[in-house]
Amino acid sequence: MTAGFFKKLLRNKSALIGGVLIVTVVLSAILAPLLAPCDPYEMHMDDRFAPPSAAHLMGTDQYGRDLFSRVIYGAIISLQVGVIAVGASMVLGVFLGLISGYFGGWLDRAIMTLVDIFLSFPIILLAIAFVAVLGPSPKNVMLALGMIYWTNYARTVRAGVLAAKEEEYVLAARTTGAGDFRIIFLYILPNVMAPVIVMATLGLGTAIISESTLSFLGLGIQPPAASWGSTLAVGLDYLHNAPHISVFPGCCIMLTVLGFNLLGNGIRDVTDPKLSRRA
Repeated sequence: MTAGFFKKLLRNKSALIGGVLIVTVVLSAILAPLLAPCDPYEMHMDDRFAPPSAAHLMGTDQYGRDLFSRVIYGAIISLQVGVIAVGASMVLGVFLGLISGYFGGWLDRAIMTLVDIFLSFPIILLAIAFVAVLGPSPKNVMLALGMIYWTNYARTVRAGVLAAKEEEYVLAARTTGAGDFRIIFLYILPNVMAPVIVMATLGLGTAIISESTLSFLGLGIQPPAASWGSTLAVGLDYLHNAPHISVFPGCCIMLTVLGFNLLGNGIRDVTDPKLSRRA
């Protein structure tokens, strides 16, 4: 990515707004020990269900724990799960897409058949099945999400490779004696990464929603860990007398996912020649 790319990105309103939202969430996670006014796990039963106030900006939960502190620490878990899950699925999907598109034949058919099998199931049901088998824990949630989101990367990269491997620069590399994997990773891969970057940015929002959904269902991050999804689920039991328990983590999920979606759309506008004039 060049300096010109970032200049175009900064001029794109969608990317700018999304970037501000994401930077705010990331800084909140990094500075959580400094920003959190209380220990997110410290209980004060006398302060149960306290509404938002100067003492507790987002109120307290059913155990009197400061909700603002728990929401800030929840950003750490959500971002960690999102980044690792998307990173794992991107690496797996890009690799399989590269070898599928480049070598073709039975290998291509086998990989694409596997992709079709995965895509025939609802994503969230696959995630639930994997976590149910592996057991609810942060590592297993990351592993499960990484195992189910690789398919879109594989299909996108394969399509790019099928077009790129017939380009003159690839044919020239072959005539100079370059090996297959040298051609794949040094010549083809850099030219098919633009849509992958967009997909990864959008995928971070999807991964955060999936983690929150699993935690909401009791299959993700387990109490007493400060997770947006589990906090949202607990708050459902107290919507009538303490709606703030669900409202604030729900808003954090919405704003974080919105940020990644806006940034992904901005990157798409800048990298796609057909849309670059809008950036």
